Amino acid sequence: MSGVKPVKYVSLNGRAPHTVEGAIIEETHVCISVNGEEWATFMATPRHLDKLALGFLANEGVIDSMADVRHVHLSKNSSCVDVWLRDMNFEKPRRFIITAGCGGGITFDDLSQAHEPLYSDLTATPQQLAALMRQALLGADLYREARGVHTAALAEDNRILLQMEDIGRHNCLDKLRGAALLDGAPTENRILLSSGRISSEMINKARRMGTPIVCSRTSPTSLSVALAEAWNMSIVAYLRQDRMRIYTHPERILEKQ
Repeated sequence: MSGVKPVKYVSLNGRAPHTVEGAIIEETHVCISVNGEEWATFMATPRHLDKLALGFLANEGVIDSMADVRHVHLSKNSSCVDVWLRDMNFEKPRRFIITAGCGGGITFDDLSQAHEPLYSDLTATPQQLAALMRQALLGADLYREARGVHTAALAEDNRILLQMEDIGRHNCLDKLRGAALLDGAPTENRILLSSGRISSEMINKARRMGTPIVCSRTSPTSLSVALAEAWNMSIVAYLRQDRMRIYTHPERILEKQ
């Protein structure tokens, strides 16, 4: 379950070409089946796949808690996760969308449907958010070892509660949700931090998780900004130690200034 593999490569960095032994991130097909029927197959880093499957189902609105799950089975080659629900008659959604970005994510959620906004009195300071993002980046062990991965974290006050890494930014959010389900930990009213772009499916997963503040090292998209505005969520992008851009509901971040 390391998530990395050894590799040899030829390095050219101003010196004579030389062979280096290093590490490279693992990537594999992962399939998720529900009640014996395959639902989704996408690319992922092969670690915490039970959390990935459970979080995916939770972020798609299929399950609310582990009380909805009868059994989870990970195949011997760790390429397929079988989830058996207590509701054996649950039908697979017929419509799905292939999402943009590394890992080829899938969502069954129709973003054209109206959703209730998040009601939360959570606030944060710019200094707090910058410090949390720094903690998240320092805690990205796979990235430090092999590069090539995204990281995402759930935070409360000034500390990181949960953190996950994967080649797919959306997979990171699903793994976070799955980890929280298995731990019996709430995700609501937490701060969500991501190294990746905040696109529409990312902000929708954040809505499902109930995180009113979503922070990224990079940019949002036009649709994610429109959705966050409607859903009463704050997007903080290009988050650095001394600068950031607040795209929606800045009052949560500037209230204490």
